[in-house]
Amino acid sequence: MNWPYKNELGEKEIYKTDVLVVGGGIAGCMAAISAAKSGQKVMLIEKGATERSGAGGSGCDHWESAATNPGSKVKPEDLVKAMIDNEDGYNNGISHYIECREGYDTLLEIEKMGGKIRDNDDEFLGAKFRDEKTKLLYAYDYENKMTIRIWGTTFKPAMYNELKRLGVQVVDRVMVTSLLTLNGKQGDKIIGATGFNNRTGKFMVFEAKATIMCMSRPARVWLFSEAHPGLSEFRPLQCIGDGHAMGWRSGAEFNMMEKSVRAEFSAAGQSFPPYGAGNNHNTWYPATLIDSRGKEIPYLDRDGNELKDFYDRTVPAYDQPFFLKGGNIDEAKYAYDGPETVPFDTLIEMGYVPPFYADLTEMPDHERNVIWGMMVGEEGKTRVPILKNYTDRGFDPKEHVLQCYGAGWKSSNFSSNERQLFGLPGGFYNDWKLMSSQDGLFVAGDALFASNCYGHAASTGSYAGRHAAEYASTMVLESYKEDQVRTEEVRLFGFLEEKDAVLEWKEINASISKIMRNYCGDQKHGNILKQGLICLDELEEKAYKQGYARNPHELMRMHEVLNILTVSKLIIHACLERKSSSQKLDFNRIDYPEQEVEKAFILIKEANGFVESRNVPLDYYGDLKANYEKFNSDYLEGKNDI
Repeated sequence: MNWPYKNELGEKEIYKTDVLVVGGGIAGCMAAISAAKSGQKVMLIEKGATERSGAGGSGCDHWESAATNPGSKVKPEDLVKAMIDNEDGYNNGISHYIECREGYDTLLEIEKMGGKIRDNDDEFLGAKFRDEKTKLLYAYDYENKMTIRIWGTTFKPAMYNELKRLGVQVVDRVMVTSLLTLNGKQGDKIIGATGFNNRTGKFMVFEAKATIMCMSRPARVWLFSEAHPGLSEFRPLQCIGDGHAMGWRSGAEFNMMEKSVRAEFSAAGQSFPPYGAGNNHNTWYPATLIDSRGKEIPYLDRDGNELKDFYDRTVPAYDQPFFLKGGNIDEAKYAYDGPETVPFDTLIEMGYVPPFYADLTEMPDHERNVIWGMMVGEEGKTRVPILKNYTDRGFDPKEHVLQCYGAGWKSSNFSSNERQLFGLPGGFYNDWKLMSSQDGLFVAGDALFASNCYGHAASTGSYAGRHAAEYASTMVLESYKEDQVRTEEVRLFGFLEEKDAVLEWKEINASISKIMRNYCGDQKHGNILKQGLICLDELEEKAYKQGYARNPHELMRMHEVLNILTVSKLIIHACLERKSSSQKLDFNRIDYPEQEVEKAFILIKEANGFVESRNVPLDYYGDLKANYEKFNSDYLEGKNDI
């Protein structure tokens, strides 16, 4: 078959800008919009098509941590404290305070662009979760109202139109492959990036005064199915942690990369469609759970009291400050012990007969309709595969129930090795300006350590754009080293050369996943981890010698899996540096079984071929409110002027 796009292999183009945004997802769009509004010339580079790309491009059904919305009874400081306490301190206090302090402001900004955040058509008029004055719809905790239901499918197109209105230069279908450093020195100031068009093959160099990293968290590290390479049940296939790999090679510091984060649906062909099986987190809360005989499994409040009235599930227990569903807080102080928290074995001992089912039939009409209609329809990748397809095949939530696979509410039941980086994973270390350890490189969204949700991505993107623009206004463009660019160009395009023995990208990805399952599994040991590094080194050498791509698209896939390989090394190096186990990090070192000897963040970076590490206190960010206001006085003054 003839390649349908123009052949620009061997061509090179150089771009110059004030602020360069790499990654066009939710965080990237908001970063570019914010920087452009600050008066800087902005370029946004995206591997896919910005209008719908990224983990949140297909939608989102709720906006967490909108602590400053008019109905909220929770202060940002209290909400962030709960997030931090729930993780025993292993959380990003800076980024989550930004999320809680600026999240609602960012939501209003998106509404001005054209995103829908209110029930303006009065579809849910009179519902207990609706505020009649503002027409906002609240989720989970109906008393404290810090989480807002949204029509997230409208957001990304609205952001894209705003980018065009502001004159941001959007460059789609370009894979960014490396960060340029001052004098080509690892760990030095970031002065731009390189990449190539994944349709035409043109090589590109981007010079910038400030760069904002907005790429996705890693994926396809432990799980990959060669038989289903085009299928990814939740996050898009191209969201695999390119930015982490580039940052590691450039010398940036990373945090919490040793953390094991269990998840259900991040890898191709390995799980059930998200929210297409009954569950009681996020979208489906507070649906009823029944067993195979139709017997309801009761909800319990924090104190163990059975909640017999439906709406008791949506308000705190006596003296309980608030609770969240759909977030990262599941401790008794901040959550209800719903049926999904009861161990599977315990349910069997209590006489319940599996399989279990989510039951919307007896719920109040507004509650049933907001779950199976708005929220299932608005969450990422659910409008067509779940809402439309299930409905077309006869599913009626008034009459039918949906089976819960695995244990209880879980949408699948993976073994301990079958996990992906999902929910508060490791990432770039950051300061109060959301700058990484490298001067000139700002970070937002999923690239940050302990990243979380849609609102976190949007608010940190907007924040990073503001600070990057301020930084760029004081800088001059620095010239890149031609040797650094030429070395990257040779690395990129060597896979297009004919080879005797050929390895394709899918084979390499499958090999990486097997190595990680074998050598960086649930139970870790220093000797086993080191052997994993040896295997990854051998695979990398073989990939560069035998890896082959027939066109620019396959070239992109090849460099994606090489980035996955780099991230895998980063993870193993982080595991080797933590010499004690940690229940909260789900980190088990057989050779260091004692818990929490190192109660600190362990930062790692690559420097001249060696790994360097240092410890920083879990509360390195200091007083949240005071430091936020110290670094954002202009923003706060601007709000007062409105």
